[in-house]
Amino acid sequence: MNDNTVELIGIYGDDEIIACSAWTSTSRELTEEKRERIPKLLNDLWNNGHETPFEKGVVHFLINCDIASHIHLLKHRISSLNAESARYKELKEDKFYIPEDWNGIRHDGQVEYNHEWRYILENYSKLGNELYHKCLEDLTPILGRKRAKESARYFKTYNSQIQSDIMFNMRSFANFLKLRKSEHAQLEISEIASRMLALVRQTGKFEHTLNAWGYDRIVDNGDMA
Repeated sequence: MNDNTVELIGIYGDDEIIACSAWTSTSRELTEEKRERIPKLLNDLWNNGHETPFEKGVVHFLINCDIASHIHLLKHRISSLNAESARYKELKEDKFYIPEDWNGIRHDGQVEYNHEWRYILENYSKLGNELYHKCLEDLTPILGRKRAKESARYFKTYNSQIQSDIMFNMRSFANFLKLRKSEHAQLEISEIASRMLALVRQTGKFEHTLNAWGYDRIVDNGDMA
């Protein structure tokens, strides 16, 4: 069992780069007086729908998460994402995620394993992984390695974890946060979004951008990476 993790591996630009992009239509020359105007400028740009300059800032993450959360990441087509593929390689690391809020919740009926649902899911996941490797081994001589890999993965469960490399410009990152830090979002992707936001805040590069979006306080789980 593994926790979902988020690592900030790259960043391009900052509040000043975004402001200069907006000032290109007049003058990009920076003075101390103009630097002092950056917080208000970014706030005015965002709140008046002038979002294009925010595309000049970029954040880049490495994420290990369950497949269900990975699907939420994939739905953001204005991001750039690559991930491990069970079609192209055998997933030899049997990583999977168990929801922490399942702790102590018991199954009322007769179950072969431990009566807590977290342990039932853990055993189910381990069985799926065992069947995945065995199926891949048996299918390969008959169907070939390629078809064996892409079909044996049906034994992998939604809580199986894969690694993703995802990049957002700051305009698309704002859209991601709006949807995935929402109270209506699935818990796991909401936690991933919170960790992403916390890591970006810690760099100090986009302080005024985040304030313009309304993220002017440290988020929950801000110390998690």
